[in-house]
Amino acid sequence: MLAIRLRRTGKKGQPSYRIVVTDERASVYGKYIEMIGHYNPQTKAVVLDSAKALDWMKKGAKPSNTVAKLMQK
Repeated sequence: MLAIRLRRTGKKGQPSYRIVVTDERASVYGKYIEMIGHYNPQTKAVVLDSAKALDWMKKGAKPSNTVAKLMQK
């Protein structure tokens, strides 16, 4: 099953996240299928390609709780 979740990037103490589509059994730091956006919690900036996200959700991908909250913004 596919999942839409956050993948941490950035330096120590300065996190930023990529919003990626991946197999839910894969490691958080493992390979991902596609990057559909990014999130910076320090500036609260969310960039998300909503068309790609909806397309993946139609294919069966489920967003994580955190990504679902970010999608509502």
